[in-house]
Amino acid sequence: MSFAQRGAFKSALAATAIAAAMAATAGTAFAAGNPADTAAKAADRPGTAAAKGKLAAPRAASGDWEQTATFPMAAIEREGWLDWYVPNGHGGFEAAQLTASNMKDFKHVLQVDQDKDGNKDGAWSILKDGTLFYAGTNKGSAKTIGGGWQIYNKVLSPGNLAGARESDILAVDKAGVMWMYLGYNDGRVTARTKVGGGWGQYTEIAGQGDLNGDGRTDIVARDKAGVLWLYTGNGNRNDPFNNRVKIGGGWNTYNRLLSIGDLDGDGRSDLIARGNDGTLWRYSGNGDSHDPFDNRVKIGWGYNSLNLI
Repeated sequence: MSFAQRGAFKSALAATAIAAAMAATAGTAFAAGNPADTAAKAADRPGTAAAKGKLAAPRAASGDWEQTATFPMAAIEREGWLDWYVPNGHGGFEAAQLTASNMKDFKHVLQVDQDKDGNKDGAWSILKDGTLFYAGTNKGSAKTIGGGWQIYNKVLSPGNLAGARESDILAVDKAGVMWMYLGYNDGRVTARTKVGGGWGQYTEIAGQGDLNGDGRTDIVARDKAGVLWLYTGNGNRNDPFNNRVKIGGGWNTYNRLLSIGDLDGDGRSDLIARGNDGTLWRYSGNGDSHDPFDNRVKIGWGYNSLNLI
C-alpha cells in the first residue's frame, strides 16, 4: 500500500468518525417499526449485468474496471472508543489509529466503496436503538436513513448484489429470514426484498466482493456445527445467491469472521478470522469456487478485548 493510499485511508477514517459521533449525539427522534416502511423508499434502480472477470468486473455504465475494495478494520474497545486498523499492504495491519469517537451505542458499521475505485467512500451505521444513518467522506454528508433496524440480528454490506454499481445491504431478522436493500451512492436504500428463510442456522455471515472470480459479490456463512459454506452471487435482485457449496468444517474455533476486502494486495477478497484465544488469522482468497481460501496465516494476537465490526 502506497503512502498516498494510507493518507486517503486516514482522511476517510477521520471524516467518518466525526460524522458518526455527530449523528450519534444529535438527539433526534426516529420512527420505529418495519424498516421497509421507515427507510427511504426510492424507486427501484435499474440493474446492470456484471461482466465476468478473473480479478475484477467492468462497470456496465462506463466500461472502466472495478477494483477489489480494501477497507480498514473497525474495532470498538470495551469502553466504547473506536479504533481503526489500516491494512499495511503485506497482509496485516498497521498499529491502531485511535479516535475520539465513543461508539458504545453502535451495533453495526457497514463500510462501502460506492464508486468502485477500491477505497472506502462511506459507511452505513446502525445504532442499538435501530437507527440507520449514512456518512460519506465529504463534509456534511451524514444523514439519517430511517429507524426500525433493531429487528435484525445480522446486517452486512458485502458489495453490489443486484448488478448496479452501488453497494447493497443484507439483513437477517430474528426469525432467520434474510432481506436485501438496494443502496444508492448517497446512502438511501430501497424497500426491502425477501431473499429467503433458514439463515438463522448461521452464527457468522461475512463477505466483501468476489470470491470465485466471476465478478459478482459472494458471501460465506458458518453454521452452528462449525461448517463454512460459500454462497456465490448471481446478480438477481430477487434471488441473489446460487445454491451453497460446502467449504469445510472446524470453523467453530473462531468467534468472529469478517471481510474487509483485499487485505494482502493480490486483487482478491480475503477473510479475517479471530480465534477463541484472540489470535487474528488471514485466509487469502484464491478464486476457487469449491475451496476459495488458501491456508491461514497468523497476522496478530490479543484481539479478544475488541468488538470487531
